[in-house]
Amino acid sequence: MPGSRDLDPSSSPRALLGAELRHAREKAGLSQEELGQRLFVSGSFIGQLEAGTRRMQREYARLLDEALGTEDFFQRHCGAAAKSRYPEHFAEAVEAEAEATEIRQYAPLLISGLLQTPAYARAVFRAYRPTAPAEVIEELVAARMDRTALLDDPTGPLLWTVLDEAALRRQTGGREVMAEALRHVVGLIRRNRVIVQVLPFGAGAHASMEGSMKLMDFEDAPPLLYFEGVGTGRLEDDPTTVRYQRRTFQLLTACALSPADSLALIEDIAQDYGHEEHH
Repeated sequence: MPGSRDLDPSSSPRALLGAELRHAREKAGLSQEELGQRLFVSGSFIGQLEAGTRRMQREYARLLDEALGTEDFFQRHCGAAAKSRYPEHFAEAVEAEAEATEIRQYAPLLISGLLQTPAYARAVFRAYRPTAPAEVIEELVAARMDRTALLDDPTGPLLWTVLDEAALRRQTGGREVMAEALRHVVGLIRRNRVIVQVLPFGAGAHASMEGSMKLMDFEDAPPLLYFEGVGTGRLEDDPTTVRYQRRTFQLLTACALSPADSLALIEDIAQDYGHEEHH
């Protein structure tokens, strides 16, 4: 269960709701587990709401008002906390990502969002939305680049990414875009800002063949797991599931190349793309 953390209610709508939820729960004499039982969620879920690592959905705001006798306080204020420039299925994960102290992820098919360049992100979004107006694509690219600001802060989260070799060799946006994208990843590695391992084709079958994963740890809240599919995604806080996927990530890192060998491979592939540009 997360420890107590003094949120600054003025810092964001989510922090306001988290602080008020903790105040109302303690005033009612309820533990996080006890309040969770009334909402049919885990105590960890309540802790994440209080810590500001999860957004408050309208259905839970209504149940909280009923359980805590707060009239319609949470219902009235959850709308402001729910506003986001990201797709609904991803917005909560982005908010949690910004609060995380450690992020571990496996990217099987593309360079993960936090490591992307604008040109690479633009190619990805255009592939997702081939008929979208240019301004919509640019808004999506801008939102993704805002996420990468996490890596500008030297005290920001530990980011440990396992990239599948397929993500490096799929020519997303063409050779020039790929060369730039891989050089960007190399730069992040050389600045000691991220840990990257490559899962090579030669590794064969592995523990996460069914898809991607993102594990997020927090200073004052239980860990979260994010699964994503085409146009969908979900956050999971079940301790058993999180523990299982943490072991899955450990198995992936055991099968992947070392960070040093991964860097060498990424540099070689980037150089190949660069050479091909000029032929």
